Amino acid sequence: MQTERMLDRMRRIEAYVGWTEADAARLAGVRAWLGRALPDLVEDFYAAIERDEEARGLLTGGPEQVARLRGSLTRWLEELLGGPYDRAYWERRYRVGLRHVEVGVDPLITSAAMARLRAGLVGALLSGWPAGQPGLAETARSLHLRLDLDHALMTYAYQSELLERTQRVERLATLGQIAGGVAHELRNPLNVMKTSIYYLKNVRHAPAEKVEEHLERIERQVGLANGVITALSDFARTPMPTVGPVRLEGLVEEALEVNPAPAAVELVRRYGEESAWVVCDADQVGIVVANLLRNAYDAMPGGGRLELAIRREGPWWGLDVSDTGQGIAAEDLGKVQEPLYTTKARGLGLGLAIARLLLERNQGQLRVQSQPGCGSTFTILLRSVEPPR
Repeated sequence: MQTERMLDRMRRIEAYVGWTEADAARLAGVRAWLGRALPDLVEDFYAAIERDEEARGLLTGGPEQVARLRGSLTRWLEELLGGPYDRAYWERRYRVGLRHVEVGVDPLITSAAMARLRAGLVGALLSGWPAGQPGLAETARSLHLRLDLDHALMTYAYQSELLERTQRVERLATLGQIAGGVAHELRNPLNVMKTSIYYLKNVRHAPAEKVEEHLERIERQVGLANGVITALSDFARTPMPTVGPVRLEGLVEEALEVNPAPAAVELVRRYGEESAWVVCDADQVGIVVANLLRNAYDAMPGGGRLELAIRREGPWWGLDVSDTGQGIAAEDLGKVQEPLYTTKARGLGLGLAIARLLLERNQGQLRVQSQPGCGSTFTILLRSVEPPR
């Protein structure tokens, strides 16, 4: 699949820059006599490498490696001039870029090398061109195009391979973080369940109320463990939204029914007179609102005030979820929406990451403002839409 994508892109780039069969014919026409200059070009190329400490450091295989590389460069130049510029040609060029990643060639060195080869080839073309013969400018243009196309492909291969390697490393690092978070979050409820099971198995004639207490404890811990798994599942599998007109006030009230405010939290609604109709997937945005409500309650363990305000903001409707909790430190404010980042003693740090992901898929936004000791305001922004008729 990667090769097919590369080939498709190069065909489109060739068409974009205007490479034609006429260009190929021009290079084929000068290949015989321009090819006589290639040994000197290769000699000059490796003499320049010997003079550069960084480039010289890449040649660790001694004279045998240098001899192989000289042969490879000669063949590369011969193909550059004569083609054929087919699938096999592009695949060989692509492998050169991959090889550069493997041996750690800096892209700047590759660009400098291409510039030196270009100067040599153009110089040989100009010095060897028969006096008075037309077509020099067109042939020089074809040569420049071919060199640019080859350089573009090697750069693309380099960047693609480097990106893939970086992503693999990041995925492994993320996997390690997730594994550590899951282990931490599941170990506590498992330990509690283990203690209760030990009691139920070993205490003879335990009072009925004690048995009931331990069974309820096990049930609570199973719920906690299931919540961890659900959070991971929600983050890994967020389906594309099914959008339509939704009344934002109704969506908020549904979330409040499932997640009512604790007795110690004063709930204030500021909805305004105009109904706020937005376009979104009601289920997905409902998850976001419920998450923000639970976060607000958690931020006010001793009680406080939760204000829900719906307001216009240009083409958007905004829902502000404001609490009077402990707030978020300035150094944490930019990170709280990142996966696996949490300021809580418990939790995987996926809630706000899931919220942001869901809102982005619904063409919405999530903003946060906070001041330590004064509370936080999380704002959902969704595109407004005309109410259904």
